[in-house]
Amino acid sequence: MWISIPALALVGASDMVSVTIRETIMQLWTPEEVRGRVNAVNSVFIGASNELGEFRAGTVAHFIGPVPAVALGGLGAVAVAIIWSRVFPGLREQKTLDKKMV
Repeated sequence: MWISIPALALVGASDMVSVTIRETIMQLWTPEEVRGRVNAVNSVFIGASNELGEFRAGTVAHFIGPVPAVALGGLGAVAVAIIWSRVFPGLREQKTLDKKMV
């Protein structure tokens, strides 16, 4: 428990930084005439992703057990981060929140 609680706090804080950066980029880079629609679609996807992720995690944990499910989920998250950093190098190399990509 002494490791889990600080680790959970660290992951939560990291997630908040990530959310803040993503939301800021979305607001700054989206043209003003479609900003409301983009924000609405983003909200639907963000809201649905939590429920779908919980369903997926629960289903996998049911079939292979909770510890392997967490390990597999962690590996999947790292794999997606690596793939996205290669597919979208401009996001990885972005130094400012300005609209201009590197």
